[in-house]
Amino acid sequence: MGHIDPTKEIFAQFRENDRPGPIHMLNLVRLRKEAAYPDGRKASGAEAYAAYGRESGPVFERLGGRIVWQGKFELMLIGPQDERWDHCFIAEYPSVAAFVEMIRDPVYREAVKHRQAAVEDSRLIRHAVLPVGKNFGEIPA
Repeated sequence: MGHIDPTKEIFAQFRENDRPGPIHMLNLVRLRKEAAYPDGRKASGAEAYAAYGRESGPVFERLGGRIVWQGKFELMLIGPQDERWDHCFIAEYPSVAAFVEMIRDPVYREAVKHRQAAVEDSRLIRHAVLPVGKNFGEIPA
């Protein structure tokens, strides 16, 4: 069984860490071949995920969200060789509050049904934005 939505406990931790400043969310998404809509409607996972993007995009943008990086998965060099990801991107939100507001927005809540139908497995990893270091081992304070 894949990871589709956060648990209530993890989402509470996310909200509690409401530090100032933007957050980056690394999204890794693997789609189902066929979407799994509860009402039985037919669509591919890609079609359902595209519907999620079309319908949720205006809410994301209105709240100050933007995509800061996007890539196409090619090869798992280090890690489980059976993992693959159909969508890989980093979304930036101006604050934790903006992300929470998006999740609670009625338009988004309707759109997320497409994501739930489309996604087989995913990772959503929150990051603090840091200045870029001079090398791999340097993590700026």
